[in-house]
Amino acid sequence: MKTIGLIGGMSWESSVTYYRTINEHVARRLGGLHSAPCVLWSFDFSEIHRLQHEDRWDEATKRLSDAGVALRDAGADFLVICTNTMHKMADAVQAAAGLPLLHIADSTAERIQAAGLRHVGLLGTRFTMEEDFYRGRLAERHGLEVSIPSAAEREFLHSVIFGELCRGIVTDTSRRRCRAIIDKLTDGGCGGMILGCTELGLLITPGDSPVPLFDTAIIHAEAAAALAVGT
Repeated sequence: MKTIGLIGGMSWESSVTYYRTINEHVARRLGGLHSAPCVLWSFDFSEIHRLQHEDRWDEATKRLSDAGVALRDAGADFLVICTNTMHKMADAVQAAAGLPLLHIADSTAERIQAAGLRHVGLLGTRFTMEEDFYRGRLAERHGLEVSIPSAAEREFLHSVIFGELCRGIVTDTSRRRCRAIIDKLTDGGCGGMILGCTELGLLITPGDSPVPLFDTAIIHAEAAAALAVGT
């Protein structure tokens, strides 16, 4: 098996999902006592959060690139950034480490296309919903039409992710508001919904949506496990 290099801790809540999902997938595929060979670099997310919200992306890129190099030196065969937002610097991290990087948007797009869908909604941080590094990749590389919530709804999702989910807080109030956002996007023609933040799966489940959900943390982790196993 290939060794997976995980760049995590952004937040640790979703990194737990990655580690569990990867090992469950490997165990199902190989049986017995098999689990995934992997190395994990886990950030203190408070530091990364500060760089994000102070618009210090060059410094954040350097931090993640250094983590990628450290994982390469620790024996990783390929890299997985365990968060959607920090794929903003995916190309730079891949170049610095000199290792293949499994991009979360590509793994998600493949699952959407396999479901026969083209028009999807995207929920996530403001960075992921509003900037081109994610939506643009889905559109240009995979031909998907991507809709996002209104400005006020984007602000709400952003605040829930950082103020609640990254702290392990899950509330019915936030779930109801997210359901309303999903319903609105569905009414606008979206045939599926991307949970484009790796913590959103803690709050939103298939029963909260009238259309298929694409949980990027699960999809990305399963793709990493499949690549490690070679299937």
